[in-house]
Amino acid sequence: MFKGCFVTGTDTGIGKTLGSCVLLTALARHHAKVVGMKPIASGLIPHEGGWASEDALALRAASTLKVPPELDNPISLPDPLSPHLAAARAGRRIELPFLVERYQTLAAQADVVVVEGAGGWYVPLNEQHMMSDLAAALGLPVVLVVGLRLGCLNHAALSAEAIQARGLTLAGWVANRVDPDMACQEENLAWLKTHMTGRGVPLLADIPWQAQPDPARATVTLPTDWT
Repeated sequence: MFKGCFVTGTDTGIGKTLGSCVLLTALARHHAKVVGMKPIASGLIPHEGGWASEDALALRAASTLKVPPELDNPISLPDPLSPHLAAARAGRRIELPFLVERYQTLAAQADVVVVEGAGGWYVPLNEQHMMSDLAAALGLPVVLVVGLRLGCLNHAALSAEAIQARGLTLAGWVANRVDPDMACQEENLAWLKTHMTGRGVPLLADIPWQAQPDPARATVTLPTDWT
């Protein structure tokens, strides 16, 4: 039974959070209790007299289930750096069992959990583990967000290959049009559709470029077993 997905991206700054919010918004039409989770957030902003992850705040806004921050964003690190560096600066160490336990507690309360990673597939979390190890530990199907900009074909192909080589299910991908001036955007999108389809990976959402991102504006096609 579908319980959620793990969202990764071809790079940092390509719209994983927006892609996750698009999925949450679409899933909320079929499930009563949907919630986003940002296990590790690097870089905080002032919020209500304290500090919070901008990504986690966006996921909460798109969720129908409200939970304590220690469940939907168990690790918040002040500096906008790779997680292992941000954790070192904060005097912490990222441990996979802790994150898995928080996910399991959250999942027990929800119908669907959309887990958003940080950075790309191979961003380091500590001396031994990368983001890919967290995805494997959670055992969720993976969704790859591809930011449509110069270089995305190589990044998307490498990421898809790495995810599937790990033995995980790459359930779909999301096209996010992050560069409105990208040359040959439709031709690049066509190549990605052909390449991903050849790997058995469907396009789940096409997000138009937006000055003010709105998850509801994306074109979404969810797998039938997700609804």
